[in-house]
Amino acid sequence: MDKPTRGYWCECWTETFGETTEGPALRASFDAYSAPQADRWVAVALRTISPALDPDASDEAWAWLHDGRSETRRALLRHEPCTVMITYASTHITWTIRPVLFLPLVSGATEP
Repeated sequence: MDKPTRGYWCECWTETFGETTEGPALRASFDAYSAPQADRWVAVALRTISPALDPDASDEAWAWLHDGRSETRRALLRHEPCTVMITYASTHITWTIRPVLFLPLVSGATEP
């Protein structure tokens, strides 16, 4: 039987506050099999959306990309959960990365 595989479960959530408050909404999820793959998922998302952000949110995104990313990577290598957050207008965007064990799937059919 295959053994569980260490990895990371990554999610992106948004929550909007103000006149039209929207509760947390899951926007994306990703299963990463290494710390570099997990933090790269967040980095690609931040680079992709940064041109559409206001200056403050863009500064938050680039601050993590330049300064916070290495600390996130070190924490992931220690198998610690991490969170990256930015605020755009009245919307909080949160990426979470959690260490997990991926269990192998078992076939329902048995061979004779």
